[in-house]
Amino acid sequence: MLDNLPRGTITIEEIEMGMTRHLQKVVTDEDIEMFAQVSTDRNPVHLDDDYAQDTIFEGRIAHGMLTAGLISAVIGEQLPGHGTVYMGQTLKFLGPVRPGDMVRAEVEVIGIDHAKRRVQLDCRCTVNGKKVLIGEATVLAPSGKFD
Repeated sequence: MLDNLPRGTITIEEIEMGMTRHLQKVVTDEDIEMFAQVSTDRNPVHLDDDYAQDTIFEGRIAHGMLTAGLISAVIGEQLPGHGTVYMGQTLKFLGPVRPGDMVRAEVEVIGIDHAKRRVQLDCRCTVNGKKVLIGEATVLAPSGKFD
């Protein structure tokens, strides 16, 4: 492995089918407010209790892309980790994430192209064991070999 690869990074040479990594995070009001500020998405379903109460969600929800960002965190920090380049992502939102929910974001290796350093990942987020987001990502994994 190259000396400059961060500890915890899994190179294309080390990745195996079925590998999984995950993180868990409680989504807070502050997270939602910061995401609204950074993204400029100030939809009141995320920020206004009174407004959100009259929607199909019957209360405030986190931005879907905030939840998807947890998938990005697993990919960028754990599998494959630092040096990974996102190439594509599909997402399907299955349920709301509410302030105070503990989200488990998980990725699983479902395809490897060693020659192109590409990895296909099954992605999912759950709250209390119920899927709230599913999708697939294609990433370019870091290599531990000199070309």
